[in-house]
Amino acid sequence: MRGGPARATRVDALDAAALRRGLAPVGGGWLVGGGLRDALLGVPVDDADLVVPGDARAAAAALARAHGATRFPLSDRWGSWRVLGGGLPCSVDITPLQGAGIEDDLRRRDFTVNAMALPLAGEGGLVDPHGGRSDLRARVLRATAPDVLAADPVRVMRAARLAVQRGLTVEPGTAVQARAAAALLWRGAPERVRDELYRILRGPRPWRGLEVLDELGALGVVVPQLEDARGMEQNPYHHRDVLGHTLEVVRHGAEILADPAPVFRSHGPALVEELAAPAADDLTRGQVLLLACLLHDMAKPATRAVTPDGRVTFIGHDRLGAAQATDLLTRLRCATRVRETVALCVREHLRLGFLVHRQPLDIRRVDRYLRATAPAEAELLVLTAADRLATDGPRTTPLQITRHLDLVRQVDAARHALRARGPVRPPVPGDALAAHLGRAPGPWLGRLLADLREEQLVRPGMTAARARRFAEEWVRREDGAAG
Repeated sequence: MRGGPARATRVDALDAAALRRGLAPVGGGWLVGGGLRDALLGVPVDDADLVVPGDARAAAAALARAHGATRFPLSDRWGSWRVLGGGLPCSVDITPLQGAGIEDDLRRRDFTVNAMALPLAGEGGLVDPHGGRSDLRARVLRATAPDVLAADPVRVMRAARLAVQRGLTVEPGTAVQARAAAALLWRGAPERVRDELYRILRGPRPWRGLEVLDELGALGVVVPQLEDARGMEQNPYHHRDVLGHTLEVVRHGAEILADPAPVFRSHGPALVEELAAPAADDLTRGQVLLLACLLHDMAKPATRAVTPDGRVTFIGHDRLGAAQATDLLTRLRCATRVRETVALCVREHLRLGFLVHRQPLDIRRVDRYLRATAPAEAELLVLTAADRLATDGPRTTPLQITRHLDLVRQVDAARHALRARGPVRPPVPGDALAAHLGRAPGPWLGRLLADLREEQLVRPGMTAARARRFAEEWVRREDGAAG
């Protein structure tokens, strides 16, 4: 055990001392885990963890009374309670002591920086049996024991997240342990894998979190197709293999979300606001977009081919990728909206690129694109921009990138203009048009209404009489083509 016997050391972070005072109504117990770690770092604490030697329910009640807060049971298995709101500076989870004493409890924890305890009562100092304070000062992430990651492989994902979130370097022996344990990730509850992946996407520099996850051997376990993509060469328009390109797309996507002005210019603030909206699973629309960036090329290994003249192709990777993404996110128990948005983004991520050589686009083509990508139009505009920025091989010219980004801006500007015009509704309802034409409703009516919509975009102010004439002419053309 690193660090020798348990010892009490001076706590020199004012945030930790202040937090201890706020939690004093609990009585006996210890502040532990990530909340203590962050307090020692001087980082704002969002969630605090307490262990108490007795009844967690009684401790939660005392803390809730003292702060006018709310309490509720959190886990039947561990007997833990959560207290939040009122005058508390953060939410607090209270769990009964595990083992014979606080040292035994800390011995069960994952990393040394999470295996410290600060007594809530008395003048006791930091209990630090594994040298976590020293590791925290050195910015090192170290496992508490040689088998701690294999005992709970999801801790490998937590290591990647904490390393980036708190600026820590994974200690070499811990990295070796992580790579051995990563293969066991799917043996546990898939929801825990999902939750750690989400935390990486919500955190700072999510692309770096994914890179560390890959360095620890876990990314290719979570998404096996990306392991197959490692070292897979692409055409000369790419400068990275499929895996490297994928991680670069995530990086560009995150950078656009952080500062959209270089790509979206004056519409950047509106884009940020739009993609900051909640989606599902406690993710914003922008964070779901980053998940789509990660999975957008996952089917390339299954679709890679080489033509007789030596050209590398990935025909159909968009469609197959949408199906693969749906399967993976279903396995991870992701919310329906997350699955559907990611699948749509993967399926349609090539669509705008096919239109680059047809610029300038008329309003009909723009509207068709926006309808095909709804309701994830904003997500797909960011994804296609990030994908283009991450494709910069020896055959790529600056003009090709510029033209693609120009098209992104054109479509986004048209999107805002169309939104400002309001909904485009037919002057005559579809069933009334069918009755006027003497036809039973069917698939033809959907095509008619789509063409009528485009006519309204080109020629605003269409009357009911003009709509009926348009429908009559449309049917004559259709009948003529069929004949």
